[in-house]
Amino acid sequence: MKILVNGAWRETASRELPQALEELGYGGAVVSTALNGEFIAAAQRADTVLADGDRLEVLAPMQGG
Repeated sequence: MKILVNGAWRETASRELPQALEELGYGGAVVSTALNGEFIAAAQRADTVLADGDRLEVLAPMQGG
């Protein structure tokens, strides 16, 4: 299926958010996620199912000072 990830269309075979993040190269990374404009807490990701055309934002925390 196709989902919009950080503004770019990507193909994923995974319907569950954690597996899609792994497939998209974010496995093990500390990130924040939003699906269709709604924040998804890390604890809720396992229960989050993706659909064709969804908009996923993946943000890494900023470092620096």
